[in-house]
Amino acid sequence: MAGTFLNYPFDEELFMQAWAEEPDPKLTALLNSGVMVEDATIASQIQNDGNLYTIPFYNILSGDPANYDGQTDIPTSETSGDAQTGIVYGRTRGFTARNFVAELSGADPMAHIAGSIGRYWNKYRQTVLINILNALFGITTPADWKNHTAEDVSATADPALITATHLNDLATQACGDNKSIFRMAIMHSNVAKTLENLQVLEYWKQTDANGIQKPVGLASCNGYSVIIDDSVPVETVGGEGANKALKKYTTYLLGEGALRHANGRLDVPAEPVREAAKNGGQDTLYTRIRETIHPNGFSFIVPKSGWTQSPTDAQLAATANWACKFNPKAIPIARLITNG
Repeated sequence: MAGTFLNYPFDEELFMQAWAEEPDPKLTALLNSGVMVEDATIASQIQNDGNLYTIPFYNILSGDPANYDGQTDIPTSETSGDAQTGIVYGRTRGFTARNFVAELSGADPMAHIAGSIGRYWNKYRQTVLINILNALFGITTPADWKNHTAEDVSATADPALITATHLNDLATQACGDNKSIFRMAIMHSNVAKTLENLQVLEYWKQTDANGIQKPVGLASCNGYSVIIDDSVPVETVGGEGANKALKKYTTYLLGEGALRHANGRLDVPAEPVREAAKNGGQDTLYTRIRETIHPNGFSFIVPKSGWTQSPTDAQLAATANWACKFNPKAIPIARLITNG
């Protein structure tokens, strides 16, 4: 008889001793785009212990040269340096499977948990990544950092859509003659649709063994690789005016390796625990992560209150906890906000 038991569907005729995972529509294309890379230098500092790490760097040489005329002393400048700091965060989550579910239905919930845990954590990492990016754009010092945000939204019922020149304009505004450090644009499917309709976004094609070209799930626009991911921020415009139903879409312009990743020390990343008495018997898989996602060119500032040696999601997403350390022209992180 069809029905449910302990949140699992059960029908002997339809179940056929298999359990198919519900398709997950949430993509992690941003995380997988190459914008975040493993950093061996950071890893070497946190692989044994600790949660704060420091990445030193030299300041750019400066000063005016003197006239070399045989009678003028040569001026000198002492080299100097600075550092950016990052933070490790720890998270944990458990998932439980009741033995009676498997015995009744033939399902294997524990195998489903084990096979899905990697994707669960990847979706979480992408959320952290986006929250950190959004925090950076609230920084006001140095003043040039504001050039890394461009907003073109409508104050009327007519949406202000992305144009063929928006990405190039943003790259030039942010980094000027160094704009080639931008390599990819990550955008919502509705923004990509606008560029498709303008015929400036082109999907890459591959040729099969029969010589037939077929499009693949990657695209390019204005020389940038385009990653389409509906997980980017989307905000509904508020108020009671004619534009209240419009949405604001964030499109990121990024360079490869703009964010750095490393795993911290974690002695027990996962462990199964059996509880024989609870619910007639059940197994729980407990998982833990300790890692850092660090925007290159910025420092994390430990908050003065509410600190517990691992930053919360809110603390990672707070602009007050981040400071810009590089010259903004050297940072390949920018965002464009449009209505589509």
